[in-house]
Amino acid sequence: METHCYPITIVPHLHRLFTDYAESEQVLRPFFAVSPRDENWAAGGVAFGGDRERLAGLLEKQNRAWGAGPATLENIERIRRGANVVVTGQQVVLFGGSLFTLYKAATAIARAKAAGAVPVFWLATGDHDLAEVNHVTLAARHELAMLKLEPEAVAGQPVGGIRLGAGIEAVLEQAAEILGDVPEMDLLREAYRPEATFGEAFARLLLTTFARQGLVVADATGREFHAAGARVLRAAIERADELEALLHERDRLLAERGYHSQVLVAAKSSLLFLIDKETGARQVLKRSDDGQWLAGKAGHTTAELLAILESEPERLSPNALLRPVFQDVVLPTLAYIGGPAEIAYFAQTQVLYEALLGRVTPVLPRMSVTLVDAALRRLMMQHGVGLEDVFRLRPDELAQRLGARAMPVEGKQQLAATGQALDRELTALTEWMRAMDAGLGRSAETSASKMRYQMNRLRRMAANFQLQKEESLRRQVDALYLGLYPNLHLQERVVGGVSYLARCGDALVDALVAAAAELCPGHREISL
Repeated sequence: METHCYPITIVPHLHRLFTDYAESEQVLRPFFAVSPRDENWAAGGVAFGGDRERLAGLLEKQNRAWGAGPATLENIERIRRGANVVVTGQQVVLFGGSLFTLYKAATAIARAKAAGAVPVFWLATGDHDLAEVNHVTLAARHELAMLKLEPEAVAGQPVGGIRLGAGIEAVLEQAAEILGDVPEMDLLREAYRPEATFGEAFARLLLTTFARQGLVVADATGREFHAAGARVLRAAIERADELEALLHERDRLLAERGYHSQVLVAAKSSLLFLIDKETGARQVLKRSDDGQWLAGKAGHTTAELLAILESEPERLSPNALLRPVFQDVVLPTLAYIGGPAEIAYFAQTQVLYEALLGRVTPVLPRMSVTLVDAALRRLMMQHGVGLEDVFRLRPDELAQRLGARAMPVEGKQQLAATGQALDRELTALTEWMRAMDAGLGRSAETSASKMRYQMNRLRRMAANFQLQKEESLRRQVDALYLGLYPNLHLQERVVGGVSYLARCGDALVDALVAAAAELCPGHREISL
């Protein structure tokens, strides 16, 4: 599998803070601790004050229950003996979610190996937006097919604990029709059983996919993990005003530098969620002017929240800004692997790290990839189309370009000669008229511009006629966009990873881990 590394700037619509971070040779201070181009990112080490024996016991119990293999269990033993970890994480999306889930895991594995650490995948089972995780898009032969599961669930319930239910059987059959009779379907059926939860199924699939690499999976929503990170949750309660002020100051600095904040920090907001004891729903905690903490319609005093933290710590959970700090109290984290949005979060989270831990964990970018199969590669070579062309042009624009290229040579020559002659004569004429009178010259330039527009219109008409004459060209353009940039979105954010695992099997995993080991803070094109 061949790999090519492009600058990250070829990817459209990225947060400018992330592109500056990815492109900078130096550390983008004060927002980040290291540059993604820094090969010595692990030199700072880890100041971990947690109980490694207890942590390893919790991880071993979870991973054994999910069917972990020998390499994973050995890595957990390494944590027990003092190894640090490189962490990444993701929501527990149906069938493993989009391709970037694989890219996160592969990057964590490669970075951990380089630093003598253990790769850990942190499950975001506490998230409560079911609509974000109950579907996956698979690549069918000539289209994309969305598969969706509608399980029974309480509104606002953390998604990791929602059982898949009997409806998963029909979704599995849909997947089999698309993916075919491949080993990966057996893995899906083994992981996604009706009695399993979203979190359990995701963990089992991930562990099986990266079994040879020894990936460790962690679900920190339980009581013991939350007790281990309780000091961060306590600080979020007791120091709420101070932490909010720090975040507002960071928002001001980001705006001053020309960036915008990824997470809006409203006045009297908090960094915490509270699980409702009766319904199990996850509710945002807000603060009132009179010192109350509000979750939905219920109010709590600070003392009551601290009592909940003491007796039922699993009911309190961190939001997106606090989660990395909570995670790095629970785990001996050497670095975190994040996507563009997560890295933008870290520019705000940095102030929480400094205030609560007195240090900042390095954050490194996950690999960003577009996979190109043999058929798409042939089309790209046939038409001289690069990945940057697909990202930069809309389908109609690329189709017109290819139509123009497909015109007979005599037609191209006639259009070129006419266009050059028109441009030459118009240039000479407008210069002569401008010399006679400035106003006359301006009028001439306006008229000349209209003539050049009509000449370009003739070019487009000829290209469109060629497209109509050769219908296969438009179909080929549509195939390029479907495979490389579906619905004008990055392939890695749209297409489910199992689509490509079903095509390539373990060879894809090996290729991704190998590619992630090569320094490329930009976007990769991997030919399958």
